[in-house]
Amino acid sequence: MKIQDLLNKKVMLLDLQATTKEAAIDEMINSLLDNGVVTDFDVFKAGIMAREAQTSTGLGDGIAMPHSKNAAVKEATVLFAKSNKGVDYESLDGQPTDLFFMIAAPEGANDTHLAALAELSKYLMKPGFADKLRQVSTPDQVIAVFDAEEQEAAAEEAKKAEEAAKQAGATAKAGQKALPKT
Repeated sequence: MKIQDLLNKKVMLLDLQATTKEAAIDEMINSLLDNGVVTDFDVFKAGIMAREAQTSTGLGDGIAMPHSKNAAVKEATVLFAKSNKGVDYESLDGQPTDLFFMIAAPEGANDTHLAALAELSKYLMKPGFADKLRQVSTPDQVIAVFDAEEQEAAAEEAKKAEEAAKQAGATAKAGQKALPKT
């Protein structure tokens, strides 16, 4: 799964106005509702709040990933939102949250939301990645940050594969030289 396939530019909020957790959740859900991703505000919010009741999805380091898989969702979507002020999201580290990824998955969508969480986490664990997202001002820039990171990771993998192939070739040559001639 490519996270870019789920990131919906139409629903992104690059200047989230809310200053409290619930207001931030409401603002994000309204964007999903206004853009036809979610059909019922109350049903979707109940799913989000049920998940938040288990433990905050405010992960720390300024990042929150509220998520719900429920009947009000028409299509799997990740809403990216950025707050310029920071939100008291009751994060695990107690710090304000400024980057949000609200994951909306349809009820029958297997584990789409879990795959999205895992894929986002992979990016967000990379040093400096979140800081790049803090600098964006357009939805296209959000996608570009993910695309650039994906290309960088692919180039790194290709380099590792090339080095492994060279190493394997060198090992094979050394093995051939060491074989006694019969």
